[in-house]
Amino acid sequence: MNRNTLRVTACACAAAIAFSGCAMTAKAAGVPILPSGGIGQTLTPGSRLTSMTDDPAQVESIIEPTRKEEGTLELALSVHVPTEEDLYRELVIAQVTNYVNVRSIPSTEGEVVGKLYNNSVGTFISEEDGWYQITSGSVTGYVKSEYCVTGDEAVEIAKAVGKRIATVTTQTLFVRQEPTTESSVIGMLPLGEELIVMDDTEGWAKVDVEEGIGWVSKDYVSIHGEFVQAESREEEAARLAKEAEERRKAREAAAAAAAAKAEEARKAAQAAQATQATQNTTEYSVGEGSEMGVAVAEYALQFVGNPYVYGGTSLTKGADCSGFVMSVYANFGVKLPHSSAADRTQGYAVDGLANAQPGDLICYSGHVALYIGDGQIVHASNSKVGIIVSKADYRTILAIRRIF
Repeated sequence: MNRNTLRVTACACAAAIAFSGCAMTAKAAGVPILPSGGIGQTLTPGSRLTSMTDDPAQVESIIEPTRKEEGTLELALSVHVPTEEDLYRELVIAQVTNYVNVRSIPSTEGEVVGKLYNNSVGTFISEEDGWYQITSGSVTGYVKSEYCVTGDEAVEIAKAVGKRIATVTTQTLFVRQEPTTESSVIGMLPLGEELIVMDDTEGWAKVDVEEGIGWVSKDYVSIHGEFVQAESREEEAARLAKEAEERRKAREAAAAAAAAKAEEARKAAQAAQATQATQNTTEYSVGEGSEMGVAVAEYALQFVGNPYVYGGTSLTKGADCSGFVMSVYANFGVKLPHSSAADRTQGYAVDGLANAQPGDLICYSGHVALYIGDGQIVHASNSKVGIIVSKADYRTILAIRRIF
């Protein structure tokens, strides 16, 4: 299912201000201290801060300069910067078998305005008579507190159900063996690729890629926390309608292409690689599924043993992971993007590997493959091994998408 996701970002900042000549203290009774949002301000000793009331009896905001023996002017600022855990404490996380209804008022008599699925999150607003008021995606309403957790309980659950995602912001990003530019390069990633962040240090993020565990410079990625949010009634209806329409279009495109282009391409590939095709179909069996999904898997298996080429789209001369998937589906009249990150949004979601069928897209951190059945995938793995068949659960699966 395509559902909204919440991105949570925590940042830390520090400031030190030193002046020469004198020290100053500031006292402001009744005046809230607001963060500057990055706007700097220069204060002249003896100046008055902007008052938030016309009553001088309520506000005292004179900055009084005093000289210290060292002859320096110091300004002490105390600003609380929220940590990642602070932000997680403000989340309300559903802990249910399927979903909990979000209602318009704190009562079961209230109108259902959306659904908060298991492990999905909202942001806490208030609590009233055993109900949490939350905002999540486009939904604002009330959920029964007995079906959710918040505060300290939410912190550990948020760490488990959320994902830290790094998005590549440069044209080609090197993945290195160790967190240093002197370390060897184990792989390359294109602009927009999304990766699971396993850990990080100052300046580097530890990521999971097809070539193994490596490190990327934080200068060339943006990192955010990703959580699934509530789905409104309107969004649910639109999603279901869109999924049905996408299935219809995919079947029509496949049917139109099957009698012409797909069959012609299959015969051409079989003629060019007769020996290899015979070996592959003998060694690997395709599981049960839709007729077109099975045809996609069988067609893809013909290219096992061919090379991996970064940025490539040729099934015979070399392709990368998304180029391989794109070119296989192109022969069935279906246009997919040349991006494993974008493949995570194609078609519609499949709930778990146990429900996967031949032809489904299996999406990983920085990688995509085609499911062939019996717990196996065919994919353009890397430059060392080329196009191969592997166990589908050899890495953590981010998403499973069905095109037909």
